[in-house]
Amino acid sequence: MTGIFKANNPSGNVILFGYAILLKLPMFLHNSAPQLQVMDGIFYKNILLLLQPIAKGVPIIYSIFTFILLFIQAVSLHKIAGNLKLQKQTNFLTGMTYLLVTSLFSEWFTLSAPLIVNTFLIWIWGKLCTLYNNPNPKATIFNIGLVTGLAAFIYFPSLTFLLLIMVGITIARPFRLQEWLMGLVGIITPVYFYAAFLFLTNGFSNFNFPGFHLSYPHFFGNQWAYAALVLVALATLVGIYFININFSRQVVQTRKSWQLLFLYLTVAVFVPFINTGLNFTYWILLTAPIAPIIASAFFYPQKKFFPQFLHWSMFAIYVAVGFFSK
Repeated sequence: MTGIFKANNPSGNVILFGYAILLKLPMFLHNSAPQLQVMDGIFYKNILLLLQPIAKGVPIIYSIFTFILLFIQAVSLHKIAGNLKLQKQTNFLTGMTYLLVTSLFSEWFTLSAPLIVNTFLIWIWGKLCTLYNNPNPKATIFNIGLVTGLAAFIYFPSLTFLLLIMVGITIARPFRLQEWLMGLVGIITPVYFYAAFLFLTNGFSNFNFPGFHLSYPHFFGNQWAYAALVLVALATLVGIYFININFSRQVVQTRKSWQLLFLYLTVAVFVPFINTGLNFTYWILLTAPIAPIIASAFFYPQKKFFPQFLHWSMFAIYVAVGFFSK
């Protein structure tokens, strides 16, 4: 199976779409409405309000929306990884890996605020990696700030990714005060318009700032969830090993892209500890930065046994979680 995605097939996106339908089938068989969490933002709540009337007649709308998001994110990661030349030749393994990893835990089969935010964060990472030769960096940095501000209105702890943006700009660009100010203006813009809306509608009295506090994220999983964690950790370590071996052979900008990806992963690991809840939903933020790393574990080994073993082991867990686990 990995060999199909390892090749730069012209019909790769079609194959990826078919693979997505196969992996996301449990979402349609066991359709469930999303549950609001403490840190879900006002924009996400409004999205659910818009979908609720449709869901009364078409309950599957949540699954359709979730599937579209996941497939767009997989294709976006594939295109960014290819443009940045993260591996030595173009392939569809990053998109395949993202779809596979997001199918290993039942909490990720349902629409959630972190899932929507993943779309924004993938775009932000891609833009940060191309800032070094951007002909219009001020506009791009403003847009990065704007998207980050909007993401916070969907899932508040995503503001933590400001660290990724600041370090990313520092790595990609020499310091220019005007560019940093444009990023700040971009972040503030959604806040300004929302504050204006609250002022005009006398809504300040009902507004509660969620604040930040650290807590331990509890995980209540079965044997399949723990097996999935072990496999994902193993695949990530193997991917890091092969990335490290090939790191010196890559061009400078590709190396910087990998550095930003590992920073992205580090911040994503930290986010679930902020204002955490009692479920595994928030950890989906790790899947985007992990996907290109695990894709390297599928791509680089010369012997086919390990990639095939890794893929079919994950696929077996997906089958168990999606079709047989309660």
